[in-house]
Amino acid sequence: MVGAGGIGPDAVAAVVVSYNSRRHLEVCLASLAQAGVDRLVVADNSSADGSQAVAEAAGAEWLPTGGNLGYGRAANLGAGAPGAAAADYLLICNPDIEARPGSVAALVRALEADPALGAVGPRLSNSDGSLYPSARTFPDLVDAMGHGLLGLVAPTNRFTRRYRLLDWDHSSAARVDWVSGACFLVRRSAWNQVGGFDPAFFMYMEDVDLCWRLGRAGWAVGYEPAAEVVHVQGVSADLHPYRMLLAHHRSMWLFARRTTRGHRRLALPLVAGGLMARFVVASARRLLFPAGRRGRRPLP
Repeated sequence: MVGAGGIGPDAVAAVVVSYNSRRHLEVCLASLAQAGVDRLVVADNSSADGSQAVAEAAGAEWLPTGGNLGYGRAANLGAGAPGAAAADYLLICNPDIEARPGSVAALVRALEADPALGAVGPRLSNSDGSLYPSARTFPDLVDAMGHGLLGLVAPTNRFTRRYRLLDWDHSSAARVDWVSGACFLVRRSAWNQVGGFDPAFFMYMEDVDLCWRLGRAGWAVGYEPAAEVVHVQGVSADLHPYRMLLAHHRSMWLFARRTTRGHRRLALPLVAGGLMARFVVASARRLLFPAGRRGRRPLP
């Protein structure tokens, strides 16, 4: 495969975490190869839909994880696979993405231009071409609770707008608090320093937590709109929607408990109650309007 930007053999390895994603995997792997990835690794969480044949036909290393381990644990295993072990950069991504030509090279250039960046995320677009706000802030408790309680019914509320940077010009490269785990490029040295994803997060928030720990380790996180990636969203999550909703809210609680400091910890019982209420509302919404939720990954 052709390397990204010609910076050396095996410089960029893509780790694709898959779970019964065959119908999207072929497009994903082909786009990554064309975008300049040197190695392809598919870390598979026990798919039963023929994904292995698709991965091997694309020249990817097939790495069965032995079960449905969740996103972070599977990605960690993929990062340590023979096909990725020598890579200077790791592109961690979902199987339902399509990398636009030049996107990987643009991400590599961003890291090469700023040695302080540990990870950088691309511009994520929805299937209809609209922007998916993939670069966000670490919300304080007020914004987190406001977004959590109002985001499901009033997605343009002021708390959500601040958290998702909806009023920010996404056409400019910038340092941000965190970028979506659907697709991002990370330095091997930074990844190793923080130990990759925390396996305590089964699904969701593992990207927020990773970027938070990168920041605590002295690394910055960047957003690079010159790299564009299309993201379908929710392909694997839709297979077990209520389990994913539960995992989503559990992950939010884990992150809140980990990052809340000082007197603010007194508000954690209120946060827990709010998350329980949000889970009930989100589950009821999914039950009542299943067609409207199909293809959409729940937003953290």
